[in-house]
Amino acid sequence: MTGLTGDRRHGPGTDPDGDWVEDRNGDQDGSRDREREARAALTRVFEPGDERAGRWLRRTGPVELMRRLTAEDGSAAKLPGMTAARLEGYRLRAAAAEPGRDLAAVAAVGGRFVCPGDREWPSQLDDLGDARPVGLWVRGRPDLRLWSLRSVAVVGARACTPYGAHMAATLCSGLAERGWVVVSGAAFGVDGAAHRGALAAGGATTAVLACGVDVAYPRGHAELLGRLTQQGLLVAELPPSSHPTRSRFILRNRVIAALTRGTVVVEAEYRSGSLVTARQAQRLGRFTMGVPGPATSGLSAGVHELLRGEGVLVTDADEVVELVGDIGDLPPVRRGPVLPRDQLDAVTARVLEALPYHGVTHPRDLARTAGTSADETLGRLYELHSLGFVEREGDGWRLALPPARNDNARRGGT
Repeated sequence: MTGLTGDRRHGPGTDPDGDWVEDRNGDQDGSRDREREARAALTRVFEPGDERAGRWLRRTGPVELMRRLTAEDGSAAKLPGMTAARLEGYRLRAAAAEPGRDLAAVAAVGGRFVCPGDREWPSQLDDLGDARPVGLWVRGRPDLRLWSLRSVAVVGARACTPYGAHMAATLCSGLAERGWVVVSGAAFGVDGAAHRGALAAGGATTAVLACGVDVAYPRGHAELLGRLTQQGLLVAELPPSSHPTRSRFILRNRVIAALTRGTVVVEAEYRSGSLVTARQAQRLGRFTMGVPGPATSGLSAGVHELLRGEGVLVTDADEVVELVGDIGDLPPVRRGPVLPRDQLDAVTARVLEALPYHGVTHPRDLARTAGTSADETLGRLYELHSLGFVEREGDGWRLALPPARNDNARRGGT
């Protein structure tokens, strides 16, 4: 393993035998640099979400843990839960780790490595406990911590329908316009629509990847990922050049859930990685939401199951913000269109309803049907006449002729 402490044989952080040890006499900045290099190396050694490794890291610290994995003194074998087979695999990876090269590679593409304790580290990731990322590789200019404070995850099916893509893009455009950061996984389908919706509104969006931040995956999203590096953020637990695997896709979902205030699922089958994200959000105490689809759609079956549990039904950005936002972030009052008949007082509306749909009626008969006096009925008829609801014919009254395209308009129908 090279790149951790400069000269592998005789340099800061090494003993004469070449084993990695902490330099207790070094200054604070030097110690922090060694910790950063150790964490960068450990992202090569451990898979994301390895809770056993997280416990070791918590108990020993990154520098000491890396020292044990590369030393021949048997100290690594004493770690709780360590087996010979497991240790052999870790040693092979640790020997090949070159954190100096990885740090230089991410810097070359305008990125950085963010560690727990850094000012930019999103502290909500600590809710993951021992499954917390060892560190995060980040591309993009914005501050990850600040963006994550006001963020919502939007995830869903890769093979989504046009309805799902439309709902994801519209919802995320609305969230972006309201100053919220949209977080997703940059996959095909709903993820891509979510990112594009936020970008189209000139808003902020973060992609959490299951590969290195310098890897364009999926290849069909190379242009989108390029836009994200310019206008948003790319985040990954895996070091530069790392490739995605099925398990890494599943494990990165916990980061999406923990990083945000809530998760919205748009189209998901019963077995879906998006539901993994939603369930992780529930376990972390985050809000879990779902956009309903057609009852007959298999792609929405998982969402509907989520909504039958603890998920909250949402249909637009206002409803999402009402749930995850601050006190006072309420959506506008929802109501149907206001019809002319809605403006009538109760007595006038009663007189209008008493008129038969066809034919002429005398005011005295109307009064009896409407339950008002004859004089009151006549006065209301003149009011209805001025509003265009009724017409006079001799001593009688009838409904005004309806317009050609809507024969219910005069009665206030739809």
